Amino acid sequence: MMKELYDIAIIGGGCAGFGAAMYAGRFQLKVVIFADNMGGTITLTDTVENYPGFKKLTGGELAEKLIEHAKDYKIDIVEEKVTDVGKKGKLFSLKTESGTFGAKTILFATGTIWRKLGVPGEKEFANRGVHYCALCDGAMYKNKVIGVVGGSDSAAKEALLLSDYGKKVYIIYRGENIRPEPVNMTRVENNSKIEIINRSNVKEIRGNKFVNRAMLDNPYKGKKELPLDALFIEIGHIPLSELAKKLGVKLNEKGEIIIDRMSRTNIEGVYAAGDVADTEFKQAITGVAEGVTAAYSAYKHLGESGDEKPKKKAR
Repeated sequence: MMKELYDIAIIGGGCAGFGAAMYAGRFQLKVVIFADNMGGTITLTDTVENYPGFKKLTGGELAEKLIEHAKDYKIDIVEEKVTDVGKKGKLFSLKTESGTFGAKTILFATGTIWRKLGVPGEKEFANRGVHYCALCDGAMYKNKVIGVVGGSDSAAKEALLLSDYGKKVYIIYRGENIRPEPVNMTRVENNSKIEIINRSNVKEIRGNKFVNRAMLDNPYKGKKELPLDALFIEIGHIPLSELAKKLGVKLNEKGEIIIDRMSRTNIEGVYAAGDVADTEFKQAITGVAEGVTAAYSAYKHLGESGDEKPKKKAR
């Protein structure tokens, strides 16, 4: 038996999810958001400087502002994980530990998890020198030597944050050159603590009780052994799209949910937004935009299907 029936159920409590919840509330839809991780991965970001309207704030502060804005409208927040989804007729069902909820439309804003390096020693030294979040764990390595694997803007930002703690930070990247945003490239180049090791892969992580070195496939300064106290891995993310796949939602080769410009999937009444979607440029601002667009698409769909007549045009 369903606990309650909603116009839209949003799975995911990050920027995209709460952006969508806020706008669905403005459209006077009956909204529930399932947020087992309130605020999402943006809360693990030390500094946000690219969200319009805020020159600089922490990821946690941005998440708090989005959540509080959404709460200005009548929405239900369930701080539980959705473990199963289904569809019967026109209605969707969502199962959590406390019961089953019903919805006329559903939005996947489920985000991603960190991609693992997949080398010997990574699992063995997890949380004993191997980490995936500088903001979470960087402070443990004050005056230590730290490595960051990856060449993206996220990897550069991790290295910059870690340089506040460590005495030396290596960026280890398999390609010719790292590729952060220009402003962060300049910051890396001007940071005397950071050194870039290009055209190299970490093949193994070694240590005793804790990490003490990484083994490279190409020699660096004549040696394949790089002494380290910690290694932070920033090589991308894996989309959390299994629930959507179960409904028959189409995914691309990366496992991302395929959406159109209105955040619609191949299944009527099913939408996606944020890092789980197949858009190339993934930022907090783009995720919020996709979530808001999804809320509008759901509102329009409900009106056209006769399930929920649009009451008035929101501004």
